[in-house]
Amino acid sequence: MNRGPQAGRTAVDYLTKTSEAWGCAPDWIIVLAEACSRSSQSAVAKQLDYSPATVSQVISNTYRGDLSRVEQMVRGALMAEVVPCPILGELARNKCLDWQAKPQAITSQLRSTMYRACRSGCPHSRISASHSSGDSE
Repeated sequence: MNRGPQAGRTAVDYLTKTSEAWGCAPDWIIVLAEACSRSSQSAVAKQLDYSPATVSQVISNTYRGDLSRVEQMVRGALMAEVVPCPILGELARNKCLDWQAKPQAITSQLRSTMYRACRSGCPHSRISASHSSGDSE
């Protein structure tokens, strides 16, 4: 198994790639690029629960998906941003998004409680009212 840059190739300079793609990049993009430089794009992608290709596209300013969600994941996982959760107390922003994405599980009281809380007007929820109005309990 090959590790590190191949002979004759240089390692990716994520900060240069970022400045070329974004110009004056937002703070969270710079943090993302620095994290990739410190470890690897794959390791950072795993930490964010995204693919390495997505991380590359975000750094290159070519990502066509929900960039605001990626931003919130970076802010939570890499910048230690927290939000007040009405159920769990202080919670990392990326973990808040993870809870919002989980399906309801009637076998777990915490999952059911979090499912309802994320869909009943929590100010940090990204779940639209139209998406949650179909839920019945």
